[in-house]
Amino acid sequence: MIKKLLLIVLCLGFTTAYAETIKTDVLVIGGGASGVSAAIQSARSKVKTLLIEQGPWLGGAMTAGGFSYLETNRNFPSGIYGEFRKRVVDVYKLRLGYDTTYNAPLAFEPAMGATILKKLTDTVKNLTVKLNTPFTDVKKDGTGWEVTIIDNKEKVTIKAKALIDATELGDVVSKINVLMTAGFDSRSDSKEALAPTNATNQIEDISYIATLRDYGRNTDHTIPKPEGYDASKYACLKGVDVKKLLNSAKLPNDKYMINWDNCASQYSVTSEDMQPENRAETFRKARLHTLGLIYYLQTELGFKNFGFADDFKTADHLPYIPYVRENRRAAGLVRMMLDDIYTPYDRGSQLYRTAIAVSDAVPGQHYSEAGVLHISYPPFPAFTIPLGAVVVKDQENLFVTEKALSVTHLVNGAVTDAAVQMSLGQGAGAAAAFRAFFQTTTKNLQPRIIQGEILDFKGYLMPFADIKQTDPAWRAIQQVGATGMLKGVQKIKGNRTEVLFMPDSTVTTAEIRPFLDEIYSRSFIWFNQEKPGQLFTVANTISFISNMNLRDPDDLRNALQKSWKSYYKFDTEFKADRPITRREFAVLANRFFNPFARKVDISGKVIN
Repeated sequence: MIKKLLLIVLCLGFTTAYAETIKTDVLVIGGGASGVSAAIQSARSKVKTLLIEQGPWLGGAMTAGGFSYLETNRNFPSGIYGEFRKRVVDVYKLRLGYDTTYNAPLAFEPAMGATILKKLTDTVKNLTVKLNTPFTDVKKDGTGWEVTIIDNKEKVTIKAKALIDATELGDVVSKINVLMTAGFDSRSDSKEALAPTNATNQIEDISYIATLRDYGRNTDHTIPKPEGYDASKYACLKGVDVKKLLNSAKLPNDKYMINWDNCASQYSVTSEDMQPENRAETFRKARLHTLGLIYYLQTELGFKNFGFADDFKTADHLPYIPYVRENRRAAGLVRMMLDDIYTPYDRGSQLYRTAIAVSDAVPGQHYSEAGVLHISYPPFPAFTIPLGAVVVKDQENLFVTEKALSVTHLVNGAVTDAAVQMSLGQGAGAAAAFRAFFQTTTKNLQPRIIQGEILDFKGYLMPFADIKQTDPAWRAIQQVGATGMLKGVQKIKGNRTEVLFMPDSTVTTAEIRPFLDEIYSRSFIWFNQEKPGQLFTVANTISFISNMNLRDPDDLRNALQKSWKSYYKFDTEFKADRPITRREFAVLANRFFNPFARKVDISGKVIN
């Protein structure tokens, strides 16, 4: 009997120990825009994934932070962000006045955004989501990671093969011995011409965003006067068209997102203010600043009919978290800088070849503190975000997103927008899944395989504004564009610069020869023998394919002529002697050269 009792006790002990340890392939800490997207992609890539979020909502800044009016990446409904966008539009499309055009700003109520994300994650196999679950410790576990969380008031250990820090403020990497920087980089450090001579710890202002509702003309929803209220702090709003400001971020159901620049919503901080020990006081003061703005709007500007909406169940009805634009940045395998955006094809490193996401955001410069340097950016191009920027240097199998991304300060303001982070998170999730699925480490990541996975799930690699995802040639153009065989063309449009593929323009010999010579040993011989003219023709393309693939040129010509419109979906006529278009060349090159199959390293160098 005693032996049986001891056996039962031992079994119960083993059961308890087992229940306190969770094993997973990929652990994502942080359920913001990038974290949700990373977790979904990782699970879809057929690895076991766990997502933990310390708050009650998924979505981070765009839901729990109230930033629910997304204007960036409207031309790039990339992958999971595209799914989220479609679900939002489906919810609101029958509402009078809701703009459902494919590239309209995406407006939604914060609580609805969180609900949509939760429903989306609930449909994903291999994915477990835990809300209201903070982590307390993180440490290495062989080649993987061991993380301690608080689940239902109990300590639980998670062992993961790959770890993604998707927290809003880089709180995971801050607990590990990872090199971090904050504020303006010096010119000597970043080698950016627009950087200041000296580094500073000034970062962009934070904001507590308010979600207000118009309750009708004869109502009064004036809040109590906030602690320390000083009307002079909001004097910049005198003489401003407040109705225009309100309508600039109008949400469904007579709600409005209040996130106004300068003296209004912004609260100046330094990187020291954002340290864990200083955050509570910093955030308390920032909340009071926004409450003062709302009181000023109601009492001084006469909008007492505008009161807080019911999205947030906080005592003051402000969001659960502040909108943070910048914090400390981790050192990654690569550090993305301005030249990677303005002149991506002219760099020693070819980081665009390792792209895992795109952005068309313009860097924000939200500083209410007097004397902070403002940068005169030339018109800002749409750009790619490289794989190496999400992979932490000197720490195996650790990835970062959000504000900890490995970029310079001058780039940071263009990558932290929620729509961009959703696209980026998908790339990080694919990379983490690669590590787990192939039982390798971040030292052996293969950009082309990871990019192929992103494309399989409709994620963008290249920001070509003139090639929609519905285009039959979209994937071929994305892949060829990522090789650099055919490069994007920058066209200034206002304060932005679009990147275009220009599919109907003709291909020049000069633009494609350098890449073809780089990847094909016989290419040099072919060019010297054939001596194609300035414009590359359909016949030249057939000849080159025939030579590289050792295929009879007449058979190839006949096959292409028969399938020109039916299989390849070209709307042009097959004529061998005319210049070939970029669309035609991209599709044929992708089909017969398969340049995307050539391996590249983390810097974008082709591996022969």
